[in-house]
Amino acid sequence: MVMLMRAFLVLVGVAALCSGALGTRKRNAPLDQRGHKHRHPGHLSLHRHRLRGGKEGQVLHRSKRGWVWNQFFVIEEYTGPDPVLVGRLHSDVDSGKGYIKYILSGEGAGTIFVIDDKTGNIHATKTLDREEQAQYTLTAQAVDRDTNKPLEPPSQFIVKVQDINDNPPEFLHGPYYARVPEMSNVGTSVMQVTATDADDPTYGNSARLVYSILQGQPYFSVEPQTGIIRTALPNMDREARQEYDVVIQAKDMGGHMGGLSGTTEVKITLTDVNDNPPKFPQSVYPMSVSEDKVPGEEVGRLKAKDTDLGDNGMVNYRLIDGDGMSTFELSTDSETREAVIKLKKRVDFETKQSYTLKVEGSNPHIDPQFLAWGPYKDEATIKISVEDADEPPVFVAPSYTFEVEENAPEGTLVGRVHAKDTDVANNPVRYMIPRYTDVEQFFSINSEDGLITTTRPMDRETQAWHNISVSATEIGGHHQDTKVRVNIKVKDVNDNAPELDTNNEVLMCETVAPGKVIETVSAVDKDEMAHRQHFTFSLSPEVANNQNFSLKDNRDSTASIYVIRKGFSRLTQDVYYLPIKINDNGFPAISSTNTLTIRVCSCDSKNTILSCNVEPYVLPAGLSTGALIAILACIVILLAIVVLFVALRRQKKEPLIVFEEEDIRENIITYDDEGGGEEDTEAFDIATLQNPDGANGFLPRKDIKPELQYPLRPGSGRPAANSVDVNDFIKTRIAEADSDPTAPPYDSIQIYGYEGRGSLAGSLSSLESVTTESDLDYDYLQSWGPRFKKLAELYGTKDCSIHDEYEGEDS
Repeated sequence: MVMLMRAFLVLVGVAALCSGALGTRKRNAPLDQRGHKHRHPGHLSLHRHRLRGGKEGQVLHRSKRGWVWNQFFVIEEYTGPDPVLVGRLHSDVDSGKGYIKYILSGEGAGTIFVIDDKTGNIHATKTLDREEQAQYTLTAQAVDRDTNKPLEPPSQFIVKVQDINDNPPEFLHGPYYARVPEMSNVGTSVMQVTATDADDPTYGNSARLVYSILQGQPYFSVEPQTGIIRTALPNMDREARQEYDVVIQAKDMGGHMGGLSGTTEVKITLTDVNDNPPKFPQSVYPMSVSEDKVPGEEVGRLKAKDTDLGDNGMVNYRLIDGDGMSTFELSTDSETREAVIKLKKRVDFETKQSYTLKVEGSNPHIDPQFLAWGPYKDEATIKISVEDADEPPVFVAPSYTFEVEENAPEGTLVGRVHAKDTDVANNPVRYMIPRYTDVEQFFSINSEDGLITTTRPMDRETQAWHNISVSATEIGGHHQDTKVRVNIKVKDVNDNAPELDTNNEVLMCETVAPGKVIETVSAVDKDEMAHRQHFTFSLSPEVANNQNFSLKDNRDSTASIYVIRKGFSRLTQDVYYLPIKINDNGFPAISSTNTLTIRVCSCDSKNTILSCNVEPYVLPAGLSTGALIAILACIVILLAIVVLFVALRRQKKEPLIVFEEEDIRENIITYDDEGGGEEDTEAFDIATLQNPDGANGFLPRKDIKPELQYPLRPGSGRPAANSVDVNDFIKTRIAEADSDPTAPPYDSIQIYGYEGRGSLAGSLSSLESVTTESDLDYDYLQSWGPRFKKLAELYGTKDCSIHDEYEGEDS
């Protein structure tokens, strides 16, 4: 079987070589393995290129070609046990004695392609794949075997890999997703799928593909040559089935037996079209509404069903008929797409107890292609019944406006409000004024008849309008109340005197000429006179004949102030007060006297005011800014010195000896056991009672720190154990402290933790001396000197009235 395959491949290569031979020399071809005479596919003849030259007139002869090239072919994927013979190289100078050596170079030379250097036979040693590399370019040359001298020029030739059908078709972009409208006509294009085949499309049918459908029939079909998928069934309804899984196959070799194939999946989704009209699930919808509902409240909802999606399934609603079209209104919920019936105006059970509405639901977006499938609308009837409710009283007017004169006495009638019960029971109504609407309680109301009266006089200038509410409550019902707005206007009366409209001073030059107008005054009145308001002016009688100023009423509610004389001096009098009487035209008329202040000022030649203050003439010049800054600086420095002095004084009051922690000598240590006296060292540690700093012989000072430590004098250590002269011991310690330069220069308390051995007095503790009987004789304390006088008095007598505790004196 292997030998037959090799013979087949060689024959295929021979046929390809023969069909593509160019410029091959004619010669008798050798016989192949089967004995047939043909031109060997790899038989290449070599000649030297000679170009003979000559003199002019001589004929030039072109030498014969040294190489006669043909393309070599090798079938891919050959799996035989022996290398495949590709072809043979042969030179005309080769006599067959082995003097010529054939050399092969180029792509794959020595690895894929090898040459017999004696015979020139070329073999392929490896399996070739056309999809990896379709051809190889090689270079052949004949050289002398002994000297390696080229006998022929090198030239190139090509070895092509002949394709076989070894690659199946592939869909590179699968799986695919497609959409097509529902109800599409048969043959509507859905999408096109394309497969690729890596085999050579120019050779045979290895890459010739044919498409077919394996799954998805009878709904869809595919064109065999193009791969276009089309609808194959009419009236495919999305509402019945929305998605389809289609499997498409691509097969090479033109779809014939033995071809390779590949498949892919196509998921096809039917998109929605408006092919379904809306439909109300019910033909009649019962609803109810209570008569106490206010306009805008919801009565009920209904919705038409439409199986289409998105805009195709959108339904618009409207009221088309019924006796309740003026009482109810319809809107659409944007989220749920429901028709919402709302109350447009109040209903009354006692007047009308039921209403009928007809509502229509229709599609706003209609596809003309399916217009004949209509109509795309539906109708339903709504029956609304009115329910009775206990309603609050109703005022006969939506609001009330009353007037009352200011300063009217208490109990003055303002007006009356009236409300009634609209229910069948017609219960009586009671009235009240909510206190939060009349905080200061200016008004009161009769609870039975709704009469509003004042509780005290009112001032229009303080508050011109009073806005209150009146509440009406039904008696015997559910205590429902209703409120109404009551606006009360306070009418004006002429009870305020006019005043000058400004309190500013009038500035007048000293050199003002007589007869000049220095000011024009006007008045204001808090009363509400509007356009009828008019004021008259005159000088107060006490200044009517003054020699300085005069007044002229301009009869337009203003007056002019004139200067009568000249020669004003602010040194003599800098301020003048002019009383002016003002009358209004109210009924009754009211007048007031207001004082106009006129100040005399210094002016220049152009009557420009320079100064209106008399102080520059009587007071010395003030301090300059620099002097004030210097004074402030001195004050700040003095304050800083005082603060520093006080801080230093406080610092000196602090103790100069610094203790790192609280001195343990100041602690009271309590023990529950008595112990065995000073000889008993097992009860507690006596070192706790000693000064840790004093044990080192040095107390640090806070103010200065000694740099030199003076050694103790000889003999100044602790006394001998057998010494009992306490007086000498203390005097010695005092002398050492006085002469020690490192000791504090102030009085201090010296603490000694050593009492001495063999003391006849034993412990000096007196905690239990007053409570226990003792036969010890303490008279020897009298010989210890004045320092122990108190101790000798306490212990030298056996008086039982000794204090519980005493304080000993220590140096």
